[in-house]
Amino acid sequence: MLFLLFQLGKDRYALDAGQIIEVLPLLALKEVPQSPKGIAGLFSYHGVLVPVVDVCETLLSRPAHPALSTRLVLVRHPDGSGGERLLGFIVEKATGTIQLDPTDFSDSGVANDGTPCLGPVVVDPKGLIQWIEPQKLLSESVRDALFRQIAEADNP
Repeated sequence: MLFLLFQLGKDRYALDAGQIIEVLPLLALKEVPQSPKGIAGLFSYHGVLVPVVDVCETLLSRPAHPALSTRLVLVRHPDGSGGERLLGFIVEKATGTIQLDPTDFSDSGVANDGTPCLGPVVVDPKGLIQWIEPQKLLSESVRDALFRQIAEADNP
């Protein structure tokens, strides 16, 4: 299975490449006033409004550094009503991929109810890599509010 590697701080993380539609350079976003923590803004992807989550701000309480290796990763995300919507994630140092078997990953042994998106870990020659589950990054209330706002903007 192919994974996109990225970093949060100095730690490495992986996203299942099968969930990724496209990896884009960091784009200028339209800010959404009074949006929940971690919501970086919106952009139009082929005419579809896409909300964007800054993973660094969501998990580390600081915005992602605007660097050449900072990317906007576009995925399909459950919308809470049985459908899917496009969602963007800003991640730092998204510079490579790695082929791993899902069975190589092990439970970290650390339960953290505040970050259910943090999945199992694997060790490679460079150290630990933790699997991030993007569908668990947003709380249900944030997801519902965010997608409701986007649906209202799509259908004025």
